[in-house]
Amino acid sequence: MEYNKYIDHTLLAPDATEDQIDTVIKQAIDNHFHTVMVNPYWVAKVHHALAETDVVTACVIGFPLGANTTKIKVAEAEDAIDNGVDELDMVMNIGEMKSKHYDKVEADIQAVVDAGHKAGKLVKVIIETCLLTDDEITKASQIVAKTGADFVKTSTGFSTEGATVHGVELMAAAVKGTDTAVKASGGIHSAADAQAMIDAGATRLGVSHSMQVIGKE
Repeated sequence: MEYNKYIDHTLLAPDATEDQIDTVIKQAIDNHFHTVMVNPYWVAKVHHALAETDVVTACVIGFPLGANTTKIKVAEAEDAIDNGVDELDMVMNIGEMKSKHYDKVEADIQAVVDAGHKAGKLVKVIIETCLLTDDEITKASQIVAKTGADFVKTSTGFSTEGATVHGVELMAAAVKGTDTAVKASGGIHSAADAQAMIDAGATRLGVSHSMQVIGKE
């Protein structure tokens, strides 16, 4: 199976250099990955480099903790949109989710979804499954679907664990019958890992080891 178009080719390391960003861009273009996923600072550069290719630009919002205020998340999203981003991956307010303040969680997500959709951009919501119980994963996924977000996403890759098959299965079940899809991210290092996530219900993969996954490393 070819995984290229499932892949958001990701480089979010805080010490990522411009040369490393250039490498990721070239790999994405050469291998027809779905997106290049970077921190907001690099969006303008990536957008310019991907012009007239079949790869689009993605970035994270409220990353990696999700504890920014909603106003800041929206401003960050709007700035990325101004710089040419196509897809936004925001981090849910995890603490408020754990506190069962579901209205606040929903309002935070809704504000970013509305900002993204107003500009015609895709919005994904990272719920950080490793910090949630099974019931919380289900509830968070349902909240994400209620906002009309395009994807619910497992992980930042910066917490205690990345995507798991079990987590993806829970998310897929929770959003079944809605317009929200599932993205698995974090810990996907091989074609077998990728296939396991797809089999569990993911239709997009966040991968920093993309070349390994497609058998070119």
